[in-house]
Amino acid sequence: MKRTEDIVKQESQYILQTYGRPECVLERGNGMYLFDTDGNRYLDFVSGLAVNAFGYRDRDILKAIEGQAAQLMHCSNLFHTVPSTELAKVLVENSFADRAFFCNSGTEAWEASLKFCRKWGNTTFGEVKKNHFVSMTDSFHGRTYGSVSTTGQPKYHQGFEPMLPGISFADFNDLASVEAALTKETCAILVEPIQAEGGIHVGTQEFLQGLRALCDEREMLLVFDEVQVGLGRTGSLWAYQQFDVEPDIMTLAKALGGGLPIGVALLRQSVADAIKPGDHAATFGANPVAGAVALTVMAKLMAEGFIESVAEKGAHLRERLEKLQQRWPEQITEIRGRGLIAGAVLAQRSPAEILAAFRERDILVAPCAADLVRFLPPLIVERDQIDEAVDVFDEILRQG
Repeated sequence: MKRTEDIVKQESQYILQTYGRPECVLERGNGMYLFDTDGNRYLDFVSGLAVNAFGYRDRDILKAIEGQAAQLMHCSNLFHTVPSTELAKVLVENSFADRAFFCNSGTEAWEASLKFCRKWGNTTFGEVKKNHFVSMTDSFHGRTYGSVSTTGQPKYHQGFEPMLPGISFADFNDLASVEAALTKETCAILVEPIQAEGGIHVGTQEFLQGLRALCDEREMLLVFDEVQVGLGRTGSLWAYQQFDVEPDIMTLAKALGGGLPIGVALLRQSVADAIKPGDHAATFGANPVAGAVALTVMAKLMAEGFIESVAEKGAHLRERLEKLQQRWPEQITEIRGRGLIAGAVLAQRSPAEILAAFRERDILVAPCAADLVRFLPPLIVERDQIDEAVDVFDEILRQG
């Protein structure tokens, strides 16, 4: 206990206080479980915010880290490396894309995409300059300036104004609202097919296909943010596959690195043609160790039957949560999500209260928006572990 108290005290003294953390200190993980400095074991339904798709101490991921670190950890993008080239090939051959740009995080991938959109819009149409964006209310794209400027939640803007110019917002799942926000200078529509941090709002097929049609008709780019919902999370390799629509640019991060930092912007050749050497860069982008791990992650995701198992477990999680809503309709008003990203909308109690109650029962879950408890387990979660988490939720609601 004293060690935990000392670490928490040091954290408050030396680290910039941009997070509100519970007073436990996590020090190791194994499979689906995390352990703190007091010896408590927690069933993990956060997965490092969708990063640890294969849980903790996965042998294949550890082997990839050890093997590549022993060969080459970093050499910068001034030189070719093997892992980045092989990873780009895997990503391109298994998606809509023709090219990949590597960086270090989701927000960096989004920043790169914004630059690519504006370079394309400013150079493709002769004297006409197209550099206006339409993004969505309740969206979340990260904390750097371009990312936060295109995030449709004013609370993230407060105190950091002015935001970047040339950005309008439309209502998610409202095609008429998007059309009203377009101008002749609009170069791209920015959207998460499933809004994660904004409240786990799932795009409708009609809406997302309508965005594709608008972009095709008006010569605009469609940009998907799949940082949290891509890479198997929703029960398909990419979330866009569930809506029968393909973007022109897509951002990835989180699960791809297996716990190491990596970000990717995937793009069509028509966009890549507008980007020239020197237009963008990232010193640590395509880091060999992160790239080697990402190759391992992709191989594991695409192993026979794995994605199908995620879809099956996601359906089980949804079914269990919906039954809980039927049992406690005065406390849960809605169940949202798809696959292994799910949220329960609370009618009365605060998410913070529910999260603390879960933690007291040795389960970690995450907040989302102002009224939602988020279930985001590693993709290796078992059905009985889903049952355990939902049964604990039932107990917490019963004690009301």
